[in-house]
Amino acid sequence: MMSKSTNNDPNNTEELEEGSRSILLGIASQLTKGMDLHRVTLPTFVLEPRSMLERITDFMSHPDLILNAGKIDDPLERFIAVIRYYLSGWHIKPKGVKKPYNPVLGEYFRCRYEYPDNTEAFYIAEQVSHHPPVSSYFFSCPEHHILIAGDIKPKSRFLGNSAGTLMHGESHIILTDRHNERYEILMPNVYARGILFGTMTLELGDSSKVRCVTSDLSCELDFKTKGFFSGQWNSVVGKIKKESTQEVLCEISGQWSNELYIKYCKTGNKELLFDVKAATIQPKIVVPDDEQDEYESRRLWSKVTAAIKNRDMDTATSEKTLVEDSQRAKARDRDEKGHTWHPTFFDEINDEYTFKGREGMVQSDPIKTKEYLQQVIFAKQPNNDTNNTQ
Repeated sequence: MMSKSTNNDPNNTEELEEGSRSILLGIASQLTKGMDLHRVTLPTFVLEPRSMLERITDFMSHPDLILNAGKIDDPLERFIAVIRYYLSGWHIKPKGVKKPYNPVLGEYFRCRYEYPDNTEAFYIAEQVSHHPPVSSYFFSCPEHHILIAGDIKPKSRFLGNSAGTLMHGESHIILTDRHNERYEILMPNVYARGILFGTMTLELGDSSKVRCVTSDLSCELDFKTKGFFSGQWNSVVGKIKKESTQEVLCEISGQWSNELYIKYCKTGNKELLFDVKAATIQPKIVVPDDEQDEYESRRLWSKVTAAIKNRDMDTATSEKTLVEDSQRAKARDRDEKGHTWHPTFFDEINDEYTFKGREGMVQSDPIKTKEYLQQVIFAKQPNNDTNNTQ
């Protein structure tokens, strides 16, 4: 059953208790502005109880916006459908400032989707590097000829009363029934505001870009952060241009947490592009934790998640430390033995990661491809420690 996107506080702000605020102040006192936060251990009360590998699936929450994009003949309207889909995933976020678990090396999250038209989709994400952190993911809906894939390479920085996550990496959407028409996407940056004083919230900031070379179209988006005394939460503006002439075809404006609008420059017509309140979230189908492999996200972090949900932060901290210490021990063991670790689901080629099962997919036969993806993605995996070579 799909769930409605409802939230009485679309900005998802939070006021921290004094004890929690004091802990953050203690950590901040040891940091310098611009310092890399990847190796800083954060208290569990600022953690969202799911892995970053699962959080990426927020962008697969509104499939109705993208599944039939390949059937749209007009290149501009097809491009707008991709923009609408891309902007629809940002509104799903926890209250206040909550950071998902940093995935450990070799961790993976997999799920599938069943849609109302009896089609299916498959998703796999894996932590393919730990230093620097890189999360690779792959999504496919064979019957609708959709592929979505990419790498997330976050770099966190301490900025005083806020922390910024610079979202390096690139994602892309491919419409295989349009001669593999490719849409390249660069993400905005994420900012955690009010971590030392004031109201805590997550904001998107800076620029983002969507580009399709074959359609000669691009969209530059500017995610605006709220000023101290003016401005609006979660605002975004953008322009869709014909790249060869730089002609502005459409303008986008609104709030990614509420309503977004598009204006067609030739006609002056302004239309609703996306309304969070009217949207429904497509549920994931995930194997129960106790049936998952050792390195699947929900099983790997299950004790931490249970403790956070029970508001038992001492136990959450202890269990989180056990997971992280185990990874450090395995890394030391690999180093001592001269072993090199390799991802389970992705191949690295020239610093880029590609889903290993891609070449075995037969785009002209969606049923065969579905069976193949089910086998490749959901096969029982051996112990992660065996992914080593000398």
